[in-house]
Amino acid sequence: MDALDKPVCDDLSEQDSAVLERVVWRKLDIWVLPMCTALYLISFFDRSNIGNARVAGMQTALEISNYQYTVALTLTYVPYIAMELPSNLILKRVGPNLMLPTMVTLWGVVAVMQGLVTSYTGLLLCRFFLGLAEGGLFPGLVLYLSSFYPRERLQIRITAFFASASVTGAFSGLLAAAIMQMDGVGGKPGWSWIFILEGLFTFVFGIFSFLVLPRSPETARFLSSEERSYILSKLKSSRAISEDEGKDGFSWIEVLRAIRSPQVLMLCLIVFFGGSMLFGLAFFEPTIVAGLGYTGNRAQLMSVPPFVVAFFASVISAFVSDRYGCRGLTVIFFAISGIIGFSMFYATTSQRVQYASLFFSVTGAYASAPAAITWLANNSAPHIRRASSIAIGFVASNSGGILATWLLGSLSPAPEYTAATITFIAMSIGMVVVSSLNLFYLSRENRAKAETRLSMAKHDEPEHLGDRSAWFVYTL
Repeated sequence: MDALDKPVCDDLSEQDSAVLERVVWRKLDIWVLPMCTALYLISFFDRSNIGNARVAGMQTALEISNYQYTVALTLTYVPYIAMELPSNLILKRVGPNLMLPTMVTLWGVVAVMQGLVTSYTGLLLCRFFLGLAEGGLFPGLVLYLSSFYPRERLQIRITAFFASASVTGAFSGLLAAAIMQMDGVGGKPGWSWIFILEGLFTFVFGIFSFLVLPRSPETARFLSSEERSYILSKLKSSRAISEDEGKDGFSWIEVLRAIRSPQVLMLCLIVFFGGSMLFGLAFFEPTIVAGLGYTGNRAQLMSVPPFVVAFFASVISAFVSDRYGCRGLTVIFFAISGIIGFSMFYATTSQRVQYASLFFSVTGAYASAPAAITWLANNSAPHIRRASSIAIGFVASNSGGILATWLLGSLSPAPEYTAATITFIAMSIGMVVVSSLNLFYLSRENRAKAETRLSMAKHDEPEHLGDRSAWFVYTL
């Protein structure tokens, strides 16, 4: 937050400000946050339900090998990654109220088509277009929320929709078990109905979201003019948006500055490690559970509890992180949880202990991710630099997803997954090390900025510094 902020909305009494402070965030939490949560929830459903379909018999029905299955997962990531940066750069110009619902509606159609495929080629085509349509959603949602909430209120909101990924992991197993009862209905196997029903819901929700999502705080119909002004003043005082709207215009220089920022590069490495573990567990946790002696519906149901624990851990840690501004320590804590979980899985042959290890590894992967992404968004400004940083971070995260699909898909045979487990232990250690380095770097920069503020007036500072400004204090 700005080190020398003056009270916002000076024309308001302290009592009026207190009332607005309660009302405006509650309104955003009612109108904006649930929609973002729902969009990310269904995106994770439609990208990861292939794991449930595999357990339900898709791989056998399409006569594909483990290698071919891994190729299908990889193909999803290629267009997904390619879309992340360009979509974030044009999101503000096109309007998130139009662009985000369009993505959802399009991939809903593709998701339904997955349930109609009868060949491996058809599956590959569907996975490619699924990634193409869905690629810009998650970085777009993070950027979208960062234009509604000040920096100190952001992680709990990002966690709210990111934790829905944990709910997805839990609920998708339950839902898949229920949908599998439709096996044979309409001449379709149960795994086809998993894709068809979930895809139809996505399509309908995409159409609905056109009617609900506001473009920005300034255009939100559920806010009064006074509430809009209050939100904008809070966003500007926390440096979430620029004082001058013109400074948020597109510039390739800001894209390059994002790429060269040390904290962005370190966080890209952190989210690469985290993304590898997160997407690996998202796609393969049901298969891992099945390899521990559970079969059919029992395997689907036993895949649920680790994700439930991860959900509650994510939410609780986000409250703490927002309250005390400890993004880095949150990442380190849950990386250590990952070290414990993967080490347990590697060190024993007991299926009970290996199942218990999933509670640590799934929680570590899912709860560290929102803290790392928020840390990235908090420390990048102005808008284009932040949009670029977020997108680059997700490129790194999803590149880790590609690695994970190969590690768990064909390079590390089930049910031991020895090479993958060792790699994930090393990545968890890497997250601890790099997060500690980033904390040290940002702390040193904040001290240097504090010294600069003592010797310089704000109006004497050059313009367009963004997060390099002495009056922009990095979140730790």
